[in-house]
Amino acid sequence: MDIKEKDIEKENIKNKTLEKSESETNESLVVVSPKEFVEVNQEKEKKGHSLFLLIIILVISILLIIFTIFTLYNIFNSNIISGVHIKNIDVSNLSKSDAKYQIENYLKEQLPEEITLKHGDFVATISTSQIESKFNIKSAVEKAYNVGRQGNIFENDLYVLSTLLGGDINIEPTIEINKEQLTKNLEEISAQLPDKVEESSYYIEDANLIVTSGKSGNVVDIDKTISAIKAAISDFSANDSAIEIVVKQAEPESINIDKIYSEIKKDPVDAYYTKEPFSVYPSENGMDFNISIEEAKQLVSDKSKEEYTIPLKILYPNVTTNMIGTEAFPDLLSSFSTNYAVSYRNRTTNLILASNKINGTVLMPGETFSYNKVVGARTIAAGYKEAPIYVSGKVEDGLGGGICQIASTLYNAVVYANLEIIQRTNHQFVPSYVPAGRDATVVYGALDFQFKNNRNYPIKLVSSVSGGVANFQIFGLKQEDDCEVEISAYVTGRTATSIYSEAYKILKRDGKEVGRQLLSKDTYKRH
Repeated sequence: MDIKEKDIEKENIKNKTLEKSESETNESLVVVSPKEFVEVNQEKEKKGHSLFLLIIILVISILLIIFTIFTLYNIFNSNIISGVHIKNIDVSNLSKSDAKYQIENYLKEQLPEEITLKHGDFVATISTSQIESKFNIKSAVEKAYNVGRQGNIFENDLYVLSTLLGGDINIEPTIEINKEQLTKNLEEISAQLPDKVEESSYYIEDANLIVTSGKSGNVVDIDKTISAIKAAISDFSANDSAIEIVVKQAEPESINIDKIYSEIKKDPVDAYYTKEPFSVYPSENGMDFNISIEEAKQLVSDKSKEEYTIPLKILYPNVTTNMIGTEAFPDLLSSFSTNYAVSYRNRTTNLILASNKINGTVLMPGETFSYNKVVGARTIAAGYKEAPIYVSGKVEDGLGGGICQIASTLYNAVVYANLEIIQRTNHQFVPSYVPAGRDATVVYGALDFQFKNNRNYPIKLVSSVSGGVANFQIFGLKQEDDCEVEISAYVTGRTATSIYSEAYKILKRDGKEVGRQLLSKDTYKRH
């Protein structure tokens, strides 16, 4: 075989080999239609979606289980949730009783025994127990307990979760105060301010009506001062510093001649009494201006004066009460005495002048007695002398010093007669002549002592000052429902600067107590 033939044979072998290889390759391929291809892909996608849905369901189920457990825990949790504070004290996870106990102990130590009020150089103190000041811990604990419990399930869970993640809540307890008692204390302080407003007033001196003009000044702003006191107690600043008294400028009422005239103008009344039924009708002096109303108005129009004198006509009755004798006031209803030092002549003079003004005063049923109106202004013209008085917490000589002893003596006689007290104020210091809680101070134009004849029959005041004894007797007619009266006055507390007292009127029948009435809660400065 020649070379050409060999080449042809090799080519043939190569072609056969290629044909065989292509044949084998074609045999191994699977012919797939387009429809079959789509169905295969859809099956694979379904398997992927099912797996993803399974994962989502699993996650949601886990979250629901966690949510259910968290919700059930919150629902059945009987303690305060985490992150809650009362007055910056952490009460997390405490029961209401444990939280109340913890907060009570803390705040009890923070509440001062007394608070100090100031206005310029003027200083006054008030007992926190007297005004019944306290934190409303029960309400604060209730608010703390309700955190995370006041919304729907989702809101509550979110609230609880937020506190767990650091969203702390602090609850401030409100301050509770006996507003009526605190208002009374602030009104008394207002009357003691060195720059207080003085209202115009009047009194009768012999046959003259003395009208005193008022003076502008400051009065305590009660509502704002109460708010300041509450805030100071709440933030504990009252423990270390004085609270500034909030004052406001006030003008006295202008002198109203028409009103004054209507109050003093009256015709004389003769005294008489009846036996069946027994009743006393005391005499009354009549009174009228001795000048015309127009002249009186012209007189007080001069604003440069502080005092005006209007002449009066006294119209006397034909039969006075004294003329019908003791039958008009047959029974001694009460009496009370205090002692004074005769050697203090100026003070003794003042006591006698005030006593003489009151002696013989008759009050009809329902009529109110005003110490300042009956006694009048304490002036040199009226005969008053310089004697020790209290001024802004200090003892100084002042005109009319000592007449508060007459007011205090009368006050005790009035209480023993079971008459109704309308207005009474204690001194700045405990006086020497009566115990704490049994005194009455008066300041003309500012502080008055007033009481009402709440009996069915008229009463008569009989007073005397002699031999070191100031005495008051109240006469009238005893009634079937009268009670024996005892006075219980005692000191309730002492601090470095103050003395606190309470006084009660005790009513008895046949030696048995049938009633008890609070007369006053008083604060005095210590000497």
